[in-house]
Amino acid sequence: MTISVEPKRNPPQSNEIVYKVYERVREALFALPTYFQSDTSIEGILATDIFTLNAAFGATIEDQVVSTLNRMREVWDPDEQFMYYRFVRQPQTFPDVLLRKDTSGTDRHESEILLGIELKSWYLLAKEREPSFRFQVTPAACAKQDLIVVIPWALSNVISGYPKIFSPYVELAKYASEYRNYWWECIRKTKSSVEIMIAENVSPYPQKSDKISDKPVSDHGNNFGRFARTGIMDSYLEIAKRELLCGIRAEHWLNFFKIFQEERDAESINAELKRLRALVRGTDRESEPYPIDALEKILSGIDALLDQR
Repeated sequence: MTISVEPKRNPPQSNEIVYKVYERVREALFALPTYFQSDTSIEGILATDIFTLNAAFGATIEDQVVSTLNRMREVWDPDEQFMYYRFVRQPQTFPDVLLRKDTSGTDRHESEILLGIELKSWYLLAKEREPSFRFQVTPAACAKQDLIVVIPWALSNVISGYPKIFSPYVELAKYASEYRNYWWECIRKTKSSVEIMIAENVSPYPQKSDKISDKPVSDHGNNFGRFARTGIMDSYLEIAKRELLCGIRAEHWLNFFKIFQEERDAESINAELKRLRALVRGTDRESEPYPIDALEKILSGIDALLDQR
């Protein structure tokens, strides 16, 4: 199937039953950084190992986000219309978080589910500089109120401390799935086949065993479904990389740690440090809330953190 027209977002409308809870859950998601708390304290990470944290702690962050949403009931259910509903994590199944009726010990029924969230954590200092997850779910598996949510996070003291989350990326899951296919077929530059085999006989809130992934006819690079590569979240990523960690933009921390991760010689490191100095000095001072020179702060901060090894 070829999608020749760019898809459009189709969120729940105000006359639909699920509209209010959909809107309030979105509000709760954007308020997450204010409410989020974590008991996980991380110490002793070497600066040169900074890129490895995502694999080790990503799932833990996602679990803690779900717990936080359940503590935020006053945000998404202020009128107590859904007292018997809660967010439930179901890893390895789409969507991996459900807002559903608490029916412990009984079979799940679709009517008991208000909406689903495909939740992905993204370590802000990951060496890929963008979320690396794949999203291959077919559009028919997404209800119109379902969301795909990316939660950026980092440690409070960059290489130690507690996880801290930042403003999330929130998108309609069905639109994201349709756009992925549109990008693959109509935007991506390739000489190979752009055809996609669409999963059939699929409906929202599938079972774990259901086959719900679309599959490309030709994908030699194994790139189908790499969410960030479609460009759908480019604007968001630019903003996220400007988040401040200890007063320094995440993009500057990334540039610095990359120098040591690649095990370069002293001459090469000095050249990269000069480039980093030029980059930081080119930062718009008007937009920086910290009066201390950004370059001096990043270097002194790194020295202090490296002394903890």
